[in-house]
Amino acid sequence: MSSSPPCASRHVRWSGMTHVGRFRKNNEDAFLALTFDARELRYLGKDGSGDFDAGDYVFAVSDGMGGAKSGEVASKIAVEKITRLLPASFKLGAQRIESGFGDVLVEIFTRTHESLLDLGRHYEECRGMGATLSLCWFMPGWMAFAHVGDSRIYYIPAEGEMIQISEDHSPVGRLFRAGKINEREARSHPSRSLLEQVLGGQTRELSPQIGRVECRSGDRFLICSDGLTDGIWSHRLADMAREPDLMAKRLVDFAVNESGRDNTTALVIEIL
Repeated sequence: MSSSPPCASRHVRWSGMTHVGRFRKNNEDAFLALTFDARELRYLGKDGSGDFDAGDYVFAVSDGMGGAKSGEVASKIAVEKITRLLPASFKLGAQRIESGFGDVLVEIFTRTHESLLDLGRHYEECRGMGATLSLCWFMPGWMAFAHVGDSRIYYIPAEGEMIQISEDHSPVGRLFRAGKINEREARSHPSRSLLEQVLGGQTRELSPQIGRVECRSGDRFLICSDGLTDGIWSHRLADMAREPDLMAKRLVDFAVNESGRDNTTALVIEIL
């Protein structure tokens, strides 16, 4: 893959939605949308559009876990920690993407992981709390990503099939990727909730998945918690992801109506 950015459009559009589901009392999901440059960082609304002349864009979804309300705390910490290092990293840009973005993303994930572990050591009510985190950093021509857990990042190219670019950090995820079980078996597997990598929790050696994807006009990306994929089968999700003027609310409403057993969150990002 070339280290120089491809010719790309200058605009981005997004929509985000989170729902507590039909059976949970607390929403332990959280999502983040922001834009930043070397001088400042600005939080964005759940729906909007912008251009890359104003800066880079970051979108993320986190699913917290833990007793009482510590899952809510964990996911909020995960998305808030992202804001600390990004402005200083803006000048890395696409021209230095080979050497720069991975270090920044690993540091963000490592610091968040350590913060959650520290809280668990010092506060009984926070012991064992953790969070998934799936983060996408958009810059002209590229999307850089980092991921731990079983929230997901999907790439829907303007031409071609939908691709899950994140890997579920679970035994069931490994079995599915190896072709040893199908989607139906994965959904009903007794170990489907067991995660091998999360921020905090019982994870001691964190190893986030880091990567990048070239972006062109017409490409879409979906970041979602496992509540969404629990309510939408992959073939149906692939069809819905290509609908004109797709909004996150439509995906979340559909998943909650079909299942709703878990908190459900989606972020849809489109390159224009």
